[in-house]
Amino acid sequence: MLVGVGCGDPDVTWGVAAEGSPGAGEQAEVAPPAERSLDPADGFATIAAVLQSPRCMNCHPADPQPLQTDRAVPHAMNISRLSDESGLECGACHQDQNAEQVGVRGGPPGAPHWGLPPASTPMVFQGHSPESLCRQLRDAGRNGGKSLEDLLDHVAHDPLVLWGWAPGGDRSLPPISHAAFVAAVGEWVRAGGACPGDVRASPPPDQP
Repeated sequence: MLVGVGCGDPDVTWGVAAEGSPGAGEQAEVAPPAERSLDPADGFATIAAVLQSPRCMNCHPADPQPLQTDRAVPHAMNISRLSDESGLECGACHQDQNAEQVGVRGGPPGAPHWGLPPASTPMVFQGHSPESLCRQLRDAGRNGGKSLEDLLDHVAHDPLVLWGWAPGGDRSLPPISHAAFVAAVGEWVRAGGACPGDVRASPPPDQP
């Protein structure tokens, strides 16, 4: 899972969802991005900006406790991984849709399979540099066994990821559109998961 956020906070002013953002029923087309030369440091910075926005980072925290709101405050009611291990799953409060959609104003947000990544592969987004975040993301031993192609499919089609661009209420959106994010991930995958700091082969010298 790459996206999450805690319950609504009436004391926080959030950005308004942009008109036309894809929701749970709309999926961005995974089309091959245009051919062009891309420096990994520049290309992955765009991806990192999305992953470290509240809609993603709040359920990919450095600590066992998920975060809430754009301020990244710890989840209320002492919710943590221990809650899930004790039988209180995230889905007990976070249903398959936002509480507002069933008439509970200010209630918890929701999307299918709401929850933290497994403790064995927590996929922490918080506090990483773009380089370390990139290396974690492409490492199948730390990303839940996903190939680069699996990651592209995940960000393009997973309903919980899609929720991040149609989160309801006044919740803020990631810094770029979902289509632009999928295109950036697609280009990164085409580059073999190149990360900032990777040693790149020098082009051959011009022949006389």
